[in-house]
Amino acid sequence: MTEDKKNDQRECLSYGMVGGSSGSFIGPIHRTAMAMNNQARLVAGSFSQAFERTLETGRELGLDPERTYPDFLTMAEREGSRIDRIDFVVIAVPNHLHFPVAKAFLQQGIDVICEKPLTFSMEEANELVRLTRESHLQFMVAYTYTGYPMVREARSLVTSGALGSIRVVAAEYPQGWLTDPIERNGVGGGANPQAFWRTDPRYSGISGCVGDIGTHVENLVHFITGLEIDKLAARLEIMVPGRLLDDNAYMMLRYKGGASGSYWSSQVAIGEENGLRIRVYGEKGALSWSHENPNILRFQKKGEPVQILTRGSGYLSPEAARFVRVPAGHPEGYFEAFANLFRSFCNVLIARKEGRPSDLLDTFPTVEDGARGVKFITDAVQSSQRDSAWVDGSFPMK
Repeated sequence: MTEDKKNDQRECLSYGMVGGSSGSFIGPIHRTAMAMNNQARLVAGSFSQAFERTLETGRELGLDPERTYPDFLTMAEREGSRIDRIDFVVIAVPNHLHFPVAKAFLQQGIDVICEKPLTFSMEEANELVRLTRESHLQFMVAYTYTGYPMVREARSLVTSGALGSIRVVAAEYPQGWLTDPIERNGVGGGANPQAFWRTDPRYSGISGCVGDIGTHVENLVHFITGLEIDKLAARLEIMVPGRLLDDNAYMMLRYKGGASGSYWSSQVAIGEENGLRIRVYGEKGALSWSHENPNILRFQKKGEPVQILTRGSGYLSPEAARFVRVPAGHPEGYFEAFANLFRSFCNVLIARKEGRPSDLLDTFPTVEDGARGVKFITDAVQSSQRDSAWVDGSFPMK
């Protein structure tokens, strides 16, 4: 184990969670991944809108009953006034609550980790960006896939110029879990809770498929390539009769600088599980990465054989090596990707607490990345409503 990784293993932070009660999908994943780093301890929470369920979850997690709160506003106010207040909050609630919860904790001077998409609208996203900048706080958006070592290696290859100028990007994220209307009549006659809120505009926002997984495509492409969208044309489709939000989407993109791209996201692709894939083609080389085989990165220089780069190998860049947890040949996956992002976030908070600069390798998706994602979703919906007309997809930093 390297010295910097030894230094990571210090439980000197405390955190709280909003949402993520027992039985939820993402809450236990966050808690498990956070515990892998031994840097922060869960001490407070408002896990459900039903207070009894919050109390039950708090008991299961061994929390002090005084720090299990009936709602997020009460939690933000009381934690903000405590001497031993939490260092940061993890927001694991449906999309419609991301903005008010994040705002409440930022106003108390508490750092934030938030699920994506960041907010419902650009107005809300811009306000969170402003609050974060003005308060000099840290705000991470949980774009999980940027935590994979081989995604970091892909980014390093692009940054080093190994591919030359980028010409073409092709990325997709197909799933098949919403092929049937399980939000209405799931197995056994009951609606699937995850499907219910993700397909309801009251809780999910203006988009279903694009807002849920298409935003991961946008973030992954931007993270690896650094490309900024200039304009896009999108077609958002509803394949399941009676569904209120899109479950399949196609996009064409032009990036600033002249590169072009195509994205496909779908939740009605039978046989697909979590098929996030990206291919990047430059003047001098190409690379491809797949989430379902995350420990391998394919890289090819023009006129040379394909190279199969593997996680944990000694030839990887420092950017990738920093995120490797076990030796080559031992698979790492989804939980580790979350844990890598949490470790970087906590490292930055620990460095600030100790009055020293943070490591430049400790990077993670920021509130600005979250706002970029909201702009992407908004533009895709606007284009589709205009019969797939090209719309301005640029993201001006405000």
